Amino acid sequence: MNSVSNRYRYYPAWAFALLLTVATIAQANGSRLWATGGVTNVNGTAGGGITTWAVLNGYASDSESTLNLSTSTARVDDFNLQTLSVGFNWANRLAVTVAHNRLDVKPLAIDIRQQTVGLKLRLAGEALYDRFGQYSVGMQYTHNADFGVPALLGAVDNHGVDFYFAASKVFLAAIANRNVIVNATARATRANQLGLLGFGSANDNSYELVGEFGAGLFLNRRWLIGAEYREKPDKLDSVTEDDWKTLYLVYVPSRALAFTLAYVDLGRVAGFDDQTGYFLSLQTGF
Repeated sequence: MNSVSNRYRYYPAWAFALLLTVATIAQANGSRLWATGGVTNVNGTAGGGITTWAVLNGYASDSESTLNLSTSTARVDDFNLQTLSVGFNWANRLAVTVAHNRLDVKPLAIDIRQQTVGLKLRLAGEALYDRFGQYSVGMQYTHNADFGVPALLGAVDNHGVDFYFAASKVFLAAIANRNVIVNATARATRANQLGLLGFGSANDNSYELVGEFGAGLFLNRRWLIGAEYREKPDKLDSVTEDDWKTLYLVYVPSRALAFTLAYVDLGRVAGFDDQTGYFLSLQTGF
């Protein structure tokens, strides 16, 4: 735990400006259909804003590689979660991602920081062209750098590893001649609020299997609307952890750039009820 630093308080603003500048001059690699690579989620991997998909960051085919940069902010009543991330997609087979989260707890005037390193391996299939879609497995190692508040709430570890299996499928001309993407993920986790409130508790330090689900409708190749649902473990006795929900809109003007705007409902977070607000992200790739 540390007091909110003015030096870093507004870093999403300059990160947005920097990524916009990069995107205007970048020529994105990759040949897959626009928006089918998803966007970068709060864990730093490809998906929706809060869920993980089977697809890998960017638009790389089997003979290509891509690098993605992303910044996002999720602002709800009492919290502001800011994320910076980078992801490398090698030959549409393996993705390596690194994300930095900073949670601003506004009522307490403190922030909690953590870093996540992720690996995602495409096992089989391709979301767009294969009949049964795409399947991937992954892991995410997260280290919480400000463990004071999590420890007070009953968390027992400042680091942990998530494991997941994800499936994604694009259905062509499924609704009103428009494409639809659906996603389902099973995650084994000990994380409290993504790890921002630590991992496990004295009374429940075992892994819990939770689900992540989402669906999106392609209005055209540039616009995607959809919804997500992420189940959450509830391990801390002192505070309740609710499931997360979003409604999102993605705009993809080119393969080098994607904007996401979403309504988010996080429920109860660290003792604060009815945490609703918005999620905004910018992603660029080359």
